[in-house]
Amino acid sequence: MRPEATIFAHTIFALASAPGRAGIAVVRVSGREAGAVLEALAGARPEPRRASLRRLFWQGALLDQALLLWFPRPDSFTGEDVAEFHIHGGRAVREALFSALLVLGLRPAEPGEFSRRAVENGRFDLTRAEAVADLAEAETPAQLQQALRQYEGGLAQLYEGWRARLIEALGRAEAAIDFSDDGVGEVEFIASRTAALKIAKEIQEHIDDSGRGEALREGLRLAIIGPPNAGKSSLINALAKRDIAIVSETPGTTRDVITVRLDLGGYPVHVADTAGLREAADAIEAEGVRRARAEAASSHLTLLLLDGSETSAKIPEGVKANLIVWNKSDLPSFKKNNGLSLSLKTGEGFLDLLDALTALVKKRLETKDESPALTRPRHRHALQEALGALEHAKTARAPELFAEDLRLAARAIGRITGSVDVEEILDSVFRDFCIGK
Repeated sequence: MRPEATIFAHTIFALASAPGRAGIAVVRVSGREAGAVLEALAGARPEPRRASLRRLFWQGALLDQALLLWFPRPDSFTGEDVAEFHIHGGRAVREALFSALLVLGLRPAEPGEFSRRAVENGRFDLTRAEAVADLAEAETPAQLQQALRQYEGGLAQLYEGWRARLIEALGRAEAAIDFSDDGVGEVEFIASRTAALKIAKEIQEHIDDSGRGEALREGLRLAIIGPPNAGKSSLINALAKRDIAIVSETPGTTRDVITVRLDLGGYPVHVADTAGLREAADAIEAEGVRRARAEAASSHLTLLLLDGSETSAKIPEGVKANLIVWNKSDLPSFKKNNGLSLSLKTGEGFLDLLDALTALVKKRLETKDESPALTRPRHRHALQEALGALEHAKTARAPELFAEDLRLAARAIGRITGSVDVEEILDSVFRDFCIGK
């Protein structure tokens, strides 16, 4: 490393646009020497927050003609000095710029390090940082809207509101301790308990959402189950509009769970094709049947597909389905039953099935109002911990014990936004971020 490189060691860089060949690639630099990097490569810093077309040179050679942006601290994404290089997207250009930055002593950013620095510098809280990752991963309109609501601070306002009210209730509980002998203590204790009970009810209602926010963020799981040769593999191929599963007249062709990700009405859905439910002929098929039942049990929704041309067709024992569909309506022996009729061979009834599936998914994931949804297991765990402390507070007879329970509840909620114990959870929050975010 060159001697002057050590002064840049705190400064990081990463590709902030998608990898691969493209018309434009964006390289982001953050740290106290970001401005010096601009001077080293472009000769001078551009005017703050104004794009400037510059020629980049390194060791006397022209690297590229690029659009540069300069964001002085603290008014930047990370709260540090930030520079952006909008270069041509070819691999050779990117590698040449990366090489120059490395020689200057900059360090490649770790996953989520830009967002982590933003949190550490007070630019936003942990829930908004998580929303940055969700925005980058959003594939459907519904996912995008949920991520935007969270990025705009909806969850942070809700959780910090509860925390602020708990701290206020805690203050009243402590006042009850300080003024226990002059009649004020009992009044303050009652007021504190009333406030805590109301917050506990609100948290419980927020938790009792059937996992809507998490399912929307990660994708709803829909299992297709049914007996062999009912057409399950044909159905998943039709839904995916491509050959995902092998279709054969031989019963028991599907042995393992095959999953495809779909967009149904703007909602992300993981659809799983499973082995046919019947008495297994061998150990491998038995394992496939076991996995099929396990997939159905763990999925948010289950579609049962049956052969309507079979006179003996019936719902398998122990199966609970959200939607029952009878296939092979094109055959003369088909008998209409309760549920949807479908012919995967001719396509008759397929659009009705899509509409029914979309309605089920929408009902499962749609919220009645615009209130922010709980989106991550980390949030749920912290809220359950807070609720546990508040439930315990109900039994506390002494103000001192009651106050301690309120303190534990407020601390648990504070960990969601990063108001307390932020260093303990930063690694777990940012480890799954993409590079450059």
